[in-house]
Amino acid sequence: MDNVVSTKQEIKMKSVDLQVFYQDFQALHGIDMDIKANHVTALIGPSGCGKSTFLRTLNRLNELIEGTTIKGQVYLDDQAIYSKEMDVVGLRKRVGMVFQKPSVFPMSVYENVAYGPRIHGIKNRGQLDEIVEKSLRAANLWEEMGGRLHTPAARMSGGQQQRLVIARVLAVDPEVILMDEPASALDPISTSKLEELIAELKRAYTIVIVTHNMQQAARVSDYTGFFLNGQLIEFNRTKELFVNPANQQTEDYITGRFG
Repeated sequence: MDNVVSTKQEIKMKSVDLQVFYQDFQALHGIDMDIKANHVTALIGPSGCGKSTFLRTLNRLNELIEGTTIKGQVYLDDQAIYSKEMDVVGLRKRVGMVFQKPSVFPMSVYENVAYGPRIHGIKNRGQLDEIVEKSLRAANLWEEMGGRLHTPAARMSGGQQQRLVIARVLAVDPEVILMDEPASALDPISTSKLEELIAELKRAYTIVIVTHNMQQAARVSDYTGFFLNGQLIEFNRTKELFVNPANQQTEDYITGRFG
C-alpha cells in the first residue's frame, strides 16, 4: 500500500492495524491511515469494500451493531478512542456524523439546530440563538432560512435538509465531521452547494467523506483512500492517486474496469 507520510502536528486522527469483525466476517483488515487536520479525506471503492465500516470506526458507531469486534486502535489527537478512559458521548461530540439521507427531527429549523447544545446543557435562550445563527451561517443556510426559523424542518428541500443536518452537527462544536455519501440523495444543484460547503468547512474542521462518485472525490478531497475487500489498497494525495495510481487495482477501479 502506498501510504502518505505526514508530520505528527498535521495528523488529526489515525488508525493503526485497525481490524473489524462482524461475528465471523472480517470487514476490515489491518487499516493504517493518517487523517490530516483541516483537509478533506475521501474514501472510495465498490459497495461492500469496507469504507463505511471504516468511517464508523472513527466515532465508535460500529459498537452499536451486535456481534462487532474491533482490534487495533484509532487515535484522535493522540488519544486512543478505544481505550476504557474514552468518554464515547464526548467522542461523538468531537467527531460528528452526517448520514446518507438527511435525518431531520420532526420539529422546527431552530429546534433542530438547538437540540444538540440543549442536550449538552446549554439552556440560555440568547446563547442558543447565537449558536443557531452561527451554525446556519456556517452551513450556508442562514440566507435561506434565517427568517423562517420556526418552519418545520420537514418542509425544506432535500438539499436544505442535508445542510440543516450539517448545521446540527456544527452546533455542538465538533473537530471532525464524518460524511457517509451525503450527496447520494441530492439533485445536481444541491450536490454542488454541498461540495462548495465542504470546501469552506475544511478551513475550520477535518472532514472524512465516503463517496461512490469518483468525480466528487476528485473535486472535494485533498487525500483519497481506495478500499477493496476490506483492505486499504492505496492512500495518497487525491490528484496523485487519480492521475498516477501506484497500484494496478486502483487504476482498474478508477478507469471503470470493475466496481
